Amino acid sequence: MAKKPKFQRPTGMYDILPEDQKYFQKVLRACEGAAEFYGFEKIDTPVLEETALFEKGTGLSTDIVQKEMYSLRTKGGDYLTLRPEWTPGIVRAYIEHGMFNLPQPVKLWHFGPVFRHERPQAGRLREFKQFGFEVFGEVSSVIDAQIIQIFCNILKELRLKNIVVEINSIGDSKCRPYYKKMLVSYFRSREQGLCSDCRRRLRENPLRILDCKEEKCRFLVSQAPQLIDHLCEECHSHFKEVLEFLDELEIPYHLNPYLVRGLDYYTKTAFEIYENSHEGRQQGALPSGGRYDNLVKHLGGKDTPASGGASGVERIVNLLKARGLKFPQPPSPKIFLAQLGSLAKRKGVKLMENFRKERIPVAESFGRDSLKAQMARANKLGVEYTLILGQREALEGEIIVRDMENGNQTTVKLDEAVAEMEKRAKK
Repeated sequence: MAKKPKFQRPTGMYDILPEDQKYFQKVLRACEGAAEFYGFEKIDTPVLEETALFEKGTGLSTDIVQKEMYSLRTKGGDYLTLRPEWTPGIVRAYIEHGMFNLPQPVKLWHFGPVFRHERPQAGRLREFKQFGFEVFGEVSSVIDAQIIQIFCNILKELRLKNIVVEINSIGDSKCRPYYKKMLVSYFRSREQGLCSDCRRRLRENPLRILDCKEEKCRFLVSQAPQLIDHLCEECHSHFKEVLEFLDELEIPYHLNPYLVRGLDYYTKTAFEIYENSHEGRQQGALPSGGRYDNLVKHLGGKDTPASGGASGVERIVNLLKARGLKFPQPPSPKIFLAQLGSLAKRKGVKLMENFRKERIPVAESFGRDSLKAQMARANKLGVEYTLILGQREALEGEIIVRDMENGNQTTVKLDEAVAEMEKRAKK
């Protein structure tokens, strides 16, 4: 039985090994391409923020704040929290750096780790990566549709198919209070049928009951009044326009009247995007988000409309792996540099740098002293030429160029080796 390593990664956290890096890089490149085309600029915020930022921004009654945050007290007495989501930190940066003075809208995107303490399972980790897009200073419904379009385009570029948007409007401060009263009245008479979390939510934030995944709660939710039937004129018009834009863009969507998202700051549009397959539904929502017109003011800034969303990277990577995504093999070096002797090794290291400056890939085995072993390595790599630098060649400032196909060898000046190989490459 193999001995268990003394140290292992923490529960719910993981190593991204070299063979998996290509999946994460592919997602990152898709995000970069979309950001560049749609005019978003990248932002990075600290992994640690003041705990109060998330309590006030995300909401005291949310599962993230009540159950999932990694918080600590510093030696100086500050209360800090590992970032459980990006939006409050980005809003803080928007306010702190006076971005409201810039030409509006301000369009920002992000890519990096977040941390949540929850039970690890498929598609749910305690440390995971998110990418997202945020727009500040634009009230128009077209921005909501464009955010959804960007996420759909990224998923399609990654060759995920059957993309479906679930969408709802959760109203605003004008129409939501009346709906909450209706909801409380409905659930209060059925309180004993709710799970313990939802009985608490009934007192603290009844809208969160609509987001519960417990089977017995889902049944009661399916019979509950629908917010979409009680929107004010402004919210109704905004939502109608968002759907019209999605129709024009031919983005398939499904109206989900019980979709509220798990965060307190959303207003009007809320959405989740799925890959409509067995594996996709197992992973859960990929991108999700919506409009949050009150959050900037709520955190101390000016009254600023905003809209955005984010996606877990690992869920997408899991789907890419399940689809058997193929990656092109990087081109192999056509040149191998073999050396024999301490002086030749020193000259060889310098020669490698000269090839690097000219962007000519070269393979080597500087750690090996045996010429036979190095030639075997060159054969295995299938290079076209091997440059052989022995002690005599190093002293005389020369190098041997061996054609690996026919075995012919020529000697050239060491300081002309790069130019010689460039000339042969062109031929």
